[in-house]
Amino acid sequence: MVPDKQFWNDRYIQQQTGWDMGQISTPLKNYIDQISDKNISVLIPGCGNAHEAEYLLKQGFIDVTLIDIADEVVKEIEKKFLNEIAKGSLKVICGDFFELNHSFDLVIEQTFFCAINPTLRQKYADKMFEILKPNGKLAGVMFGVKMEGGPPFGGTKEEYEKYFSPYFHFNKMEDCYNSIKPREGRELFVILQKKSV
Repeated sequence: MVPDKQFWNDRYIQQQTGWDMGQISTPLKNYIDQISDKNISVLIPGCGNAHEAEYLLKQGFIDVTLIDIADEVVKEIEKKFLNEIAKGSLKVICGDFFELNHSFDLVIEQTFFCAINPTLRQKYADKMFEILKPNGKLAGVMFGVKMEGGPPFGGTKEEYEKYFSPYFHFNKMEDCYNSIKPREGRELFVILQKKSV
């Protein structure tokens, strides 16, 4: 099964969004709380209901970009963040992450990597390297267990190392100690920093 635009639109229309916690996840909140430079450019791919963006904006970040392929959720985000879009602190793109032509200091990963078909994971790593600025970081949460079917699609540290090690330094890839209850023992927190190659 290859999740496509129609698949994700249908999930939002039917309110089948079991991955949505209704707020930012604890691992990402704790990571964002440690970032002192609020001027960095941040991307959240597959942003969904954009809880991470809401938190970033409340913390004073001024250059946040969201992208999602599902126009249903993009319409809702644009309504919700009307003022921030008008001020220029938030940009919202309805489109395919793999066609993005912008560059960023930081990409926040929350349920996007596990939502795309695993056959696209090498392409994901390639694209992250392309869109991150020198020394840019990819940070967030990935599943650290194999899963049948999907989405979500699981994986392992060893698999991720294969995709990312040509392009990134592994500042961190370890078991999450602060996952929400349903995901305890199943998540990895990653901070990958772009190599100069």
